[in-house]
Amino acid sequence: MARGGGALKKALSAIEAISLAGAPLMLLGRVLMAVLFVREGVVQLADMSGTMDYMRSFGVWPQLAPLVVLTELGGGLLILFGLLTRLAAIGLAIFALLAALFFHRDFSDLDEFIHFQKNLAIAGGFLALAAFGAGAWSLDAWLMKRLDS
Repeated sequence: MARGGGALKKALSAIEAISLAGAPLMLLGRVLMAVLFVREGVVQLADMSGTMDYMRSFGVWPQLAPLVVLTELGGGLLILFGLLTRLAAIGLAIFALLAALFFHRDFSDLDEFIHFQKNLAIAGGFLALAAFGAGAWSLDAWLMKRLDS
């Protein structure tokens, strides 16, 4: 074995051990991603006029506010429970990218630039979720087992 092969073998073994915890890790990841969107959806629903004013201030048509709330709250709950996860993840990835482009494009403001980058990272996380699915601890997995039997 090549020099340093023992360290590589140990690292690969550790990675394999992490993969055994895939279901709980995916559930935790979904919870962490969903909390942001569910909370924002509830806050915006509670203050729809404020949400509309905020959107208007950025030149976004305020009548889209109900769709925004539905996307954040509904999409967040779908991700949380792992139901229609791949579709919800694609929708929320697109939503995060649009939010970055419409609300966080003032790169002269460091805070806005950070929010822009954060939205890109969130979109990336949702695209990974769309690619790999919700995991074993999800309604998607439960429904697939029920439909296969």
